[in-house]
Amino acid sequence: MPDDDILAPRKSRSGTQSRADVSDRAARGPIIDQEGHEIPPETLEQGFREFRFEFGQGNPFGNLTREQRIARLEALAKLLDVAFVLPGTNIRYGIDGLIGLIPVVGDIITTAISLWLVREARALGAPWYLTARMLGNVALDGVVGIVPFAGDAFDVMFRANMRNVRLLRRWLDKQPRL
Repeated sequence: MPDDDILAPRKSRSGTQSRADVSDRAARGPIIDQEGHEIPPETLEQGFREFRFEFGQGNPFGNLTREQRIARLEALAKLLDVAFVLPGTNIRYGIDGLIGLIPVVGDIITTAISLWLVREARALGAPWYLTARMLGNVALDGVVGIVPFAGDAFDVMFRANMRNVRLLRRWLDKQPRL
């Protein structure tokens, strides 16, 4: 059954509804909303025409304050770099080190996430020299991370995302409050 028939049953070619259409509508019963009121079918048809999604419009995370954005960046950096502790040691690692175990693809994924952090820093107003330094950290982490095993150990020890968030936080602390 086409979607149009669900919203409004087709009329016969003569312009009148057939007996099957009338009995079908009666068999379905009225349409009731959450408060228990009957909804006319014409209203539903209009509502479905107006209901649509606007992809690519607006911010999927809502309007966040500056502090909320920074907290989100810090949380993501911690998840990427220091979320877990290696049992029996004091070595901290994150999902950057785990995803990096997947040859090449894992390093590309974690580098893309790290680049998103730099983009967010730029959106917060970080100057070009700070974002250049952050990009250098990401590039070093990405290039060395491609090397099997040694690159993964470097990912665990270098912690580029934590470095970048620390750089951003220091710069933000020096900025005057508005």
